[in-house]
Amino acid sequence: MIKIAVVISGCGFLDGAEIFETIFTLLELDKHDASVKIFAPNQKQHCVINHLTGQAMTQERNILVESARIARGKIYPLSKLDVTNFNALILPGGAGVATSLSDLAFKNENAMVIDDLKSIIVQFYKSLKPIGAICIAPAILALALKEYTKVKITLGASNPLINKIGALEETCKANSIVVDHDNKLVTTPAFMSNAPLTKIHHGISNLVAKVIEMSCKLAIGSFVLSV
Repeated sequence: MIKIAVVISGCGFLDGAEIFETIFTLLELDKHDASVKIFAPNQKQHCVINHLTGQAMTQERNILVESARIARGKIYPLSKLDVTNFNALILPGGAGVATSLSDLAFKNENAMVIDDLKSIIVQFYKSLKPIGAICIAPAILALALKEYTKVKITLGASNPLINKIGALEETCKANSIVVDHDNKLVTTPAFMSNAPLTKIHHGISNLVAKVIEMSCKLAIGSFVLSV
């Protein structure tokens, strides 16, 4: 059985994980009978946004606790993610990716990914295990891996941020994916595109299918080499 780690950043597109993107990811993984564990940092959320008004609130929330809302309580601290136990990694989007998993929202090309997640991304990359990233999450793959490789990603329509962070850009519609075969990365724009929900779902479905396909090929190759 293919084992997938999913990392999220809270609950809500304005300050945490994008809920539709996360649920679509989990639904498609379930369709493929993948074994899934969900992780989030056990740390304070950078900001809390009232999703009715779009205004900041004077509250403090914990990313792991908020993420547990989506995961129905079945979630683990990011620090407990052991890359050797998984075949692939998937990162849904949402503002939490750019405010809590990294400081991309504030520092653009000078941004950094939080230490635990950067280490995890690098370990998946070095282990030749595929990584899927949705919405704004492809940008933090480029940030985490820029010392090792130049990745090819999409944020949907042409976006100057991609060149600024040292990545190669490929424009992409919401129902499609971009595959960086050399680095085993799969990306899709989701809500970075102004597209209907059905097309966003289709893009995430394609991403999950490709990540599973790449994971299976890697697992088969490893088995053949071991016999």
